[in-house]
Amino acid sequence: MPGDDASSPAPPHSSTPLARAERFIWLTARVLEQRRFAFHFLGGEADAVDTALGSYLNADGGYGHALDPDLRGPLSHPLHTAHALRILDGLGRCAGQRIERLCRHLTRVSTADGALPVVLPAPHGYPGAPYHPVYDDPPGALLTTGPVVGVLHRNRIWHAWLFRATDFCWERVENLRRADPYEVQSAVAFLDGAPDRARAVAAADRLGRLVREQRLVVLDPRRRREYPPYPGCAPGEQLFPHDVARRPESLARGWFTDEELRRSLDFLAAGQQQDGGWPVRRLAWAPGSSLERRPIATLEALLTLRAYGRPL
Repeated sequence: MPGDDASSPAPPHSSTPLARAERFIWLTARVLEQRRFAFHFLGGEADAVDTALGSYLNADGGYGHALDPDLRGPLSHPLHTAHALRILDGLGRCAGQRIERLCRHLTRVSTADGALPVVLPAPHGYPGAPYHPVYDDPPGALLTTGPVVGVLHRNRIWHAWLFRATDFCWERVENLRRADPYEVQSAVAFLDGAPDRARAVAAADRLGRLVREQRLVVLDPRRRREYPPYPGCAPGEQLFPHDVARRPESLARGWFTDEELRRSLDFLAAGQQQDGGWPVRRLAWAPGSSLERRPIATLEALLTLRAYGRPL
């Protein structure tokens, strides 16, 4: 019927960024991202998000089934766990027996130093992004351990697993000399939740100086060509101030001047594409992963803009 076609003209109210994003979400997103959008922007119920997230939960207490679109297949991986905890944190539901069970799972899959790898060894070669290789004996990684530990501490979770994992994060963060941009994001996620606030502030101050010295974040989007991509990253795969200081209360906010952050947020707001979604600035390695990643990027963009008081 006329008007049912996805390519039909959008209604007049869709001129707002939020309305265009809503249309994009309904057209392209998984049920989980649809429910998250409804919760954060349309007054939807947290229970609906929780139910959708539960479909990714495995019997071992971990999350799988491509919750993070970079790892396909049903198996539980720490990268999925980090994604699940961010969602639960946004719902205010990072507590209870579910988290206790998850911590037991984390204890079982941790490396010898008490940290989490990115990807666990798997008996079946399910597809995954080439930048997340599978090892027979994977090392602990700040990429996954930092965000998981940070969220658990921020929610005042106390579990035996956290002691060694927290020590691992402190050691990695305080001894970073040559970080990659995604390690910086993970370090900030840890520091923003770390219970020792004085130590976190000192570590963040040192890390912020390192970020600026090594030009890991593009401080002026108009001059982004002066910031070559980090080795191994795709062309255009760069981080901006809003990518590391996602909320104004983040310790990383202090790394940037008001003008640098304003330019970054202007760049983020202008990045909304004609279809209403935001782009994904990383290697496109599989059609399904790319399609599922864009609604997630769109949600993150909207949440960051709202956190800084930008009109939607």
